[in-house]
Amino acid sequence: MTDMTPSAWWALLPAHARVEADGHVLRDARLLAVRAVWQAGRPLGLGLHEAQMVVHDRYVHHGDRVAFRPDPPLDVETLTALASGAPGRVVAVAAVWDGDTVHDWFVDLVAVTEGPAGERRLTTVYADRARRWLDGGAHAPRHPSAVVAERVGRQVAARLAVPFRFESPDEPAY
Repeated sequence: MTDMTPSAWWALLPAHARVEADGHVLRDARLLAVRAVWQAGRPLGLGLHEAQMVVHDRYVHHGDRVAFRPDPPLDVETLTALASGAPGRVVAVAAVWDGDTVHDWFVDLVAVTEGPAGERRLTTVYADRARRWLDGGAHAPRHPSAVVAERVGRQVAARLAVPFRFESPDEPAY
């Protein structure tokens, strides 16, 4: 059954699961949609990968009706303001790799603080957004998220007169 198309899996799901999954898709809650499809389809032999493909197919089906969340900010003014509002004194701006099954690898820009010590996430730089931001500009062989995070992070750090840190700019840190 694993060679079934996403639409064939969709047709096998109970109606309540299809309604729930489409509700999640329409409000851009991808992981909740995958969970709904996977849980309803597991007794039928549907695996997690197939559930992800079914949900992707539903995003394509609904197209412009999906209420996508706005992209996280990448403008220096907004990120500087967010950093300035962090509790404690900002002592650095840092770029940190992260990843998940939806976005693959991405980079978080954080304000590092002391008094109290901690981090405040300023934004997340996903690869697709980074490619659009670069507008086809050169980034190879580096990951586009790393290129954008470094450029924007350095500008924010300069505005705050603090150092910029990126421990592994050339490849995701595991």
